[in-house]
Amino acid sequence: MSSHEKGRIGYTCAYTPLPVIDAAGFRPYRILPQGNTPDQAGQYLHDNLCPHVKKVLDRVLAGQVPELAGTVLMNSCDAMRRLADAWRAARPQDNVLLVDLPVTTDEAALKFFAVQLEVMADHLKQWGGLDFNAADVEASLVDFNRLSGALSELSDAISNGNRADLQTLYNACTQRSLDESIQNCQLPAVAAAPNKGVPVFLFGNVLPDPEAFELFADCGARIVGDDLCTGYRQFTSLENARPDESVWLQLARHMLTKPPCARTFFPAQPGRVAHDTLTAAKACGAAGVIGHTVKFCDPYLARMPIFREEFKKAGMPLLLLEGDCTLRSIGQQRTRIEAFIEMLR
Repeated sequence: MSSHEKGRIGYTCAYTPLPVIDAAGFRPYRILPQGNTPDQAGQYLHDNLCPHVKKVLDRVLAGQVPELAGTVLMNSCDAMRRLADAWRAARPQDNVLLVDLPVTTDEAALKFFAVQLEVMADHLKQWGGLDFNAADVEASLVDFNRLSGALSELSDAISNGNRADLQTLYNACTQRSLDESIQNCQLPAVAAAPNKGVPVFLFGNVLPDPEAFELFADCGARIVGDDLCTGYRQFTSLENARPDESVWLQLARHMLTKPPCARTFFPAQPGRVAHDTLTAAKACGAAGVIGHTVKFCDPYLARMPIFREEFKKAGMPLLLLEGDCTLRSIGQQRTRIEAFIEMLR
């Protein structure tokens, strides 16, 4: 179902169910932590808090975000909960919904999340006035999977080329309707230019600025794959594996069992996120792995010892970087990146 001129719904997390927003007739708009804005979030949030959520609030308060019909925030971590509280305090007139997101993927968690998705749908109906139904969500799921397939093909095609162009496309797709994204799912010719750098896999949370990927290339790295919440992970195909279930339970299953970020916990496999990352890196033929996370990100900080141990046992070189959602912070890491790439040669 195409998005009507009902306005935009802001969001900040790769776990946001875009097919529901699309089915409601809205255009999804991911508020990316980019650009230079005055530090106004400090009036509402502690200094030692995730710079991702602070940058999002800074952009909202600075008027750098287009008019929104509402904002859907996923309750993925404590920082996102604090963002919801701060947003409501700073702009009480805005429609803001915090959707609870389970940290596990068992059947109880799936059923709980399915109910949360229905609650989200009810709010979108109130905000937009469009009484959509399960069939509309299923139609939007089909469109989302078409977009996922197109982006996957482009990612494979650009594995030896300019990764910055692919990131630019990812960013654009987070701020268009599904129809528009599918129609504009193409890269400029320059994307095919070969990159003879050292093959590197990149993982972490938010790294949306294309210039960061230009920096990696300048340092001699060729990003052959990524697992970033601002990369392909947010567009992973949502397949209808169990058609006998309600569309809400299907969608919940899809969202919670797709490639996870560090905030997801598998009780029987506590090291699974590190193991999956290592497996993906090997599948891409990477000679080394770079992990980039934002400061004060508790889920990733808690998992880093597991990542280090897993990669050390496998003999896979690992470089961990930390940033604050600015190009300045990653630019300061240039020497470390260059030394890591030189070690891999």
